[in-house]
Amino acid sequence: MLEKWLEEHLNHTIVTKFIILAFPNTRKVEISLFFLFLIMYLLTMTGNIIIIITVKTDSHLQTPMYFFLGNLSLLDMGYTSSTVPKLLSILLTNVHTISLPGCFLQSYCFFFLGSAECFLLAVMAYDRYVAICYPLRYSTIMNRSVCVFLVIGCWAGGCLSPLVAAIVVINLPFCGPNVINHFFCDIPPLLNLACIDTSLTQKIVFLLSALVILSTFMSTVVSYIYITITIMKIPSSHGRHKAFSTCASHLTVVSLYYGTVIFMYVSPNTRSSFNMNKIIAVVYSVVTPMLNPMIYSLRNQDMKTALKKIILKIKVNGKELALSKEFFL
Repeated sequence: MLEKWLEEHLNHTIVTKFIILAFPNTRKVEISLFFLFLIMYLLTMTGNIIIIITVKTDSHLQTPMYFFLGNLSLLDMGYTSSTVPKLLSILLTNVHTISLPGCFLQSYCFFFLGSAECFLLAVMAYDRYVAICYPLRYSTIMNRSVCVFLVIGCWAGGCLSPLVAAIVVINLPFCGPNVINHFFCDIPPLLNLACIDTSLTQKIVFLLSALVILSTFMSTVVSYIYITITIMKIPSSHGRHKAFSTCASHLTVVSLYYGTVIFMYVSPNTRSSFNMNKIIAVVYSVVTPMLNPMIYSLRNQDMKTALKKIILKIKVNGKELALSKEFFL
């Protein structure tokens, strides 16, 4: 029975590579898009590396909130790196092909890191909930072991969440056409290329996406409902402002990320409009990871202070190095 299935599967799967359509246009426009995405990618990598180094080196940032922030930066770097380098290659070289294994691997990595980010954003909301609603017990509840366990859970959950969908998609027969109307190997356009009816597969993928996205989103919303109730009970306006400011950056990131992801993967009415989906996908896969470091740096006084210390230290070390060179010369 298994041998018969394998034989039929191999006979039907005659496509050996896919063509990623990306953003077809004149060569001049494609080169302009290349530089635009390159700048955004470099800003994403630079900003998130700075966040990680700052959190790692500054002793005042050795708290659960910044531990989670460092992991979010690491996820964002991997998340955007799963799609943008290939897109840059397409725009620069005009070579749109990608192998079947490469396409499936890109798709899995994208959804693995995206799912892990959903879990981590929910954990970060829970961290703010404990900090504001139970400030006296915060250090006990969110101790180092608990934080490490939660982060490992986020990465593991992200790794396991897309497995079922990945296995289902990999086992679909592809016999042409092989043009993916997207800038990466997203699952909805891949399903459109299968040689068989994928309505059941689409429902499975939709339910799995909804389970991960909506469960983590609702968890985040519930945390912020309790946070808001607690903040409103604070008598002074200064105290309310200070408490809310600790959540503002995370709330901004959550709004940007979930607003586009829910529209993309949990709204069935928009799934067939792939040209619109490409624009939306740019927002959550390229723009949001680029903005996250800026949001956390510009809206967070601790981060700004730590960054100033690092810049000052670099300047001092640079002057000392210059003086030592002059001395020996």
